[in-house]
Amino acid sequence: MTTKTFIIAIDGPAAAGKGTLSRRIAEQYGFHHLDTGLTYRATAKALLDAGLSLDDEAVAEKIAREVELAGLDRDILSRHEIGEAASKIAVMPAVRRALVEAQRRFAAKAPGTVLDGRDIGTVVCPDAPVKLYVTASPEVRARRRYDEILGKGTTADFDAIFEDVKRRDDRDMNRADSPMKPAVDAHLLDTSEMSIEAAFQAAKSFIDAALSRNASK
Repeated sequence: MTTKTFIIAIDGPAAAGKGTLSRRIAEQYGFHHLDTGLTYRATAKALLDAGLSLDDEAVAEKIAREVELAGLDRDILSRHEIGEAASKIAVMPAVRRALVEAQRRFAAKAPGTVLDGRDIGTVVCPDAPVKLYVTASPEVRARRRYDEILGKGTTADFDAIFEDVKRRDDRDMNRADSPMKPAVDAHLLDTSEMSIEAAFQAAKSFIDAALSRNASK
């Protein structure tokens, strides 16, 4: 890390609230924000759009190196079929290496960056001065996802969503390459019974303290 940029690394499982928190933190401090999960989804979408195999690691790596991080469309990339495809290529070491390189380049932007994902504090930006691990119980996260889908006017099966949350957790935590886990020096935020405002205030206190330390160096 250079003195020109300040990196905030935010990790955690799906639907724990890290995306909402990350965007609010970036807005608060005037920092650039990247949802690193969207980089995998963008790669998967490019493969699907081109009719390419999701099982060819060399092809997937080539596409990953061509992904443009600016202007990733969350609404389009959030589609279920893209998420399923992304989960297949996200376990490929060559794809992960390509996207981690791109994410690190993004992280170097001045004056600061907020990156959220599964392995930011442990792999992508292990020297980030602020690391947060945002989590919540599987039941709470499934309920949030269920309510979000209903809120969009579509139907959903809570039990199916709950099982999907548990499957994703198992896959993310037990993959051989860059498993999801808190960095040893990460601040833990369990949002199971915490409002986004409370989580934001807690995160802000950690960030302000780190910025103060950084300024005094």
